[in-house]
Amino acid sequence: MSGDLIFQRLANRLREIGRLGLLRRRLTRNSPQGARIVADGREYLAFCSNDYLGLANHPRVVEAAIETARRCGVGEGASHLITGHSTVHERLEEKLAEFSRMPRALLFTSGYHANIGVITALAGPEDAIFSDALNHASLIDGVRLSRSPVVRYPHRDLEFLDEALGRCKADTKMIVTDAVFSMDGDIAPLPGLLALCERHDAWLLVDDAHGIGVLGAQGRGSLAHFGLSSPRIVYMGTLGKAIGVAGAFVAGIDDVVETVMQRARTYIYTTASPTLLAAAVEASLDLVRNESWRREHLAHLVHTLKGALGGAHARLTPSETPIQPLVVGENSGAVALGGALRERGILVPAIRPPTVPEGTARLRISLSASHREEDVLRLAAALREVGVGAAAERV
Repeated sequence: MSGDLIFQRLANRLREIGRLGLLRRRLTRNSPQGARIVADGREYLAFCSNDYLGLANHPRVVEAAIETARRCGVGEGASHLITGHSTVHERLEEKLAEFSRMPRALLFTSGYHANIGVITALAGPEDAIFSDALNHASLIDGVRLSRSPVVRYPHRDLEFLDEALGRCKADTKMIVTDAVFSMDGDIAPLPGLLALCERHDAWLLVDDAHGIGVLGAQGRGSLAHFGLSSPRIVYMGTLGKAIGVAGAFVAGIDDVVETVMQRARTYIYTTASPTLLAAAVEASLDLVRNESWRREHLAHLVHTLKGALGGAHARLTPSETPIQPLVVGENSGAVALGGALRERGILVPAIRPPTVPEGTARLRISLSASHREEDVLRLAAALREVGVGAAAERV
């Protein structure tokens, strides 16, 4: 029957994904998140997680969630704008505003929801958006849904961006950028971007998913790292990476946050996240602020890895963050290298297009404060065994 062709077309698409080396498969984890996990029945040393500070299983964070679940239950039953907004949510928003040094903050259920919501709330078809070429998919999708004309500027290229902004005739302009780029680990030139916003009367939307908790004094993020403050900045931080829990928030001046609350469909039409998660985030923020040793240890691990993989063939990108990508090139090579490490009991994900540009498939090594120095040295030794890097140097 002719109608059966739709099934054949679907099967053909899946075969093509496999032929290109882009088929993704899930591991089933049988343990809590950590430096060592059990997946599919085997224990691995894991360099896969964005739990950069090792807080996902901290006893104080877990206990805050348990105690709040006993008191408040596990579901909110409505959106924040109906009856889903609790006193714990309200208190957390105030603490997130203070933590990010912003006038006001608004909770979202995920970073993806936050980015789509804030972009579509603040920009429309009559406006113009300027987006870094290596921005995260959630920013890209938010730009598409806003229906704003977009200029995709070369990665971190301030000169190109300055010229493009100068030619733009739109009344409202917005620069959209990751703060720490999730697949390269490098940091956006935020001071230069803010200067361009001042010059061209534009907003600056900063997605600090991979900077909050890691960068800046007390882990306050990329803005604190550069000492930046401006009413033009719209700030998005996630709570499921270095903070170790789940969710996200948008922060900025009162009118910006109020506009997002009133217009963002991903906020208006989503059930509020459980109060127990908000309580867990509160506990985690205290640890982020007060335990600087976690960030210091991370910096030491980055130095250790770079030293152990010194030499022209290491192919680590120039990142000083916990994201340490090792560029391989072809999809098949990255998958094979990840498989060889897995055989040695080490998990490092192979990242392929469309997550990264064609020809830049890589292993994305994610370091965590829960790793020990000997864990990193074991990874470096395994990489040398499979042909990556130069001879080990003493570190």
